Amino acid sequence: MVRIGAIVFIVGAVATLVTVAPLFLGTEPFPPIAYGVCMLMGVGFLIAGAGVLRSISAQRRQAKSAAATAS
Repeated sequence: MVRIGAIVFIVGAVATLVTVAPLFLGTEPFPPIAYGVCMLMGVGFLIAGAGVLRSISAQRRQAKSAAATAS
């Protein structure tokens, strides 16, 4: 999940750079859908964060089960 989140984040970051470029270049801005694609940056961050939390909980479960079997 973390890798998928990172990929989605990178796509959103590139879209943000492309969308902001016309402001500096003085060209016509992109259509509103381009700004929607920029939101993928936040979505990717949330997906990666959820993957990290999921990994933490899985490691805690493994540690508890290992401690229970060792006792």
